[in-house]
This record gives sequence, structure tokens and C-alpha cells, in this order.
Amino acid sequence: MTEPSPEYVQSLGRGLGVIRSFDAEHPRRTLSEVANDTGLTRATARRFLLTLVELGYVRTDGARFWLTPRVLELGYSFLSSLTLPDLAGPHLEALAERVRESTSVSILDGADIVYVARVPVSRIMTVSIDIGTRFPAFATSMGRVLLADLDPDTLEQYLATADLKPITETTISTREQLRDELARVRADGYCVVDQELEEGLRSMAAPIRDHTGTVVAAVNISTQAARYSPREVDDIMIPALLETSAAIELDLIHIRSNT
Repeated sequence: MTEPSPEYVQSLGRGLGVIRSFDAEHPRRTLSEVANDTGLTRATARRFLLTLVELGYVRTDGARFWLTPRVLELGYSFLSSLTLPDLAGPHLEALAERVRESTSVSILDGADIVYVARVPVSRIMTVSIDIGTRFPAFATSMGRVLLADLDPDTLEQYLATADLKPITETTISTREQLRDELARVRADGYCVVDQELEEGLRSMAAPIRDHTGTVVAAVNISTQAARYSPREVDDIMIPALLETSAAIELDLIHIRSNT
């Protein structure tokens, strides 16, 4: 057994061990059972149990002890500290493994998207993408998903001030075209951008909504344009993308309901 570090607080470790000794098969335990399960003496186990009773984490009838719902606060503290990148990370990894392509999550910041999570599989762009990388929203799949959820006044303000300078020969670069494209994205529930940000790059994105239904981020898959046919994108990539966005949304809703 590994020796504990000099910073190890033995009493805290023992107290957590007492809490962990309760489970679905043993919801109520006697003092002797707790002592035997944790390796503590009866006197030590009793002190820990009575301390937990005083703190409200354990109740007793004098013979048996059981946990109270207050112990859930310990888990909720962790859940409430999770950020969107923390939640999205495992889902991005699973998606990248499933489709064998790079996956990302971004948020909208002004006229740009900002990458907040990413799982690269292969480098398919001439520029390196890292956490914090920014791209103009109008020319990206994630940006269009995020723009499509803006309220009408905010969207019109964006359209009035955004610099829609074309990046490639196929980039949508007029306000009328972009407005029509955003309406299509809103209706479809996802977006595909083909070589508008960079020649040879195709990306597809779906919204991530919070418990109110508001789009708070976007998740995408990036691939070489020649690697998949349009039908393969529709039949393989889009379903996988939508399943991932739905899974991330469920995590967000779960955390909201438990904090």
C-alpha cells in the first residue's frame, strides 16, 4: 500500500471512509459494522459518526446509523463547479473516436467564435486551433449555429456592423445571403459549411442548449471536404453530431436540476 504524503489529513480520510461505508446494500449500519468496514476502532468510529450526526450528514436511532440527503451537497458542490468544457470533453472524445475526425465546442464572443474545448484527430487546417482560438462567426458552422439563435434585434445589429469580407471564393459575404442561411440553420437545427473558412475544409455544427432552451454553445466536426460525400455527411456525420449535442445538453440540464 502506498504511504500517504506528508500533507495527508488522516482524520479527513477516515471521516470520508465512514461516509463511504454506507451504500445501497447497507443503507443502515450499526456502530460495529461501520468500525469493521472501515478498520477503525469502535471508539473512533463512534466519534466520527456522532460528528456527522451533529453536522447533519448522518442520523441515528441509537442503534443504527444512516446517511441523510444532506450528503448530496458534497456531490453537488462538485457538479456546480463543472464548466462547459469539463462537461463537453468526454462527449467530444467519444464523437472524435466515432467519426475519426476533430471535434470542438465554441461560444460566441461579439462577432467571433472562441474555442473552449477541442479534441483534434488530425490537422486539416493551415492554422493551428487551440483553446481560445477565434474565427469570424459568419464563416463558420459553429458561428452560424450561434448567430441563428440570436433574438431579431441583436441579429440585425450584428448584420449591420459585422465585416463580412469573403475568406474563400465560396464564403457567404452579403447580409441577405447570411440572413437566409441563418434561417435555414434555425429550421434544420444544424449547419454545414463547405470550404467557406478555408479551402478543402468542411465543418458541421449543432447547438448546445441550456435548461431554458437558449443556445449557449455549439459543437462541431471538422473534416477534409473530399473525405465524405454529401450523403455520407447526412447519413453518418450529422446524426452523430446531433446525438452528441443532445448528450451534452442532458448533462447541463442534470446539473441545473441538482444544484
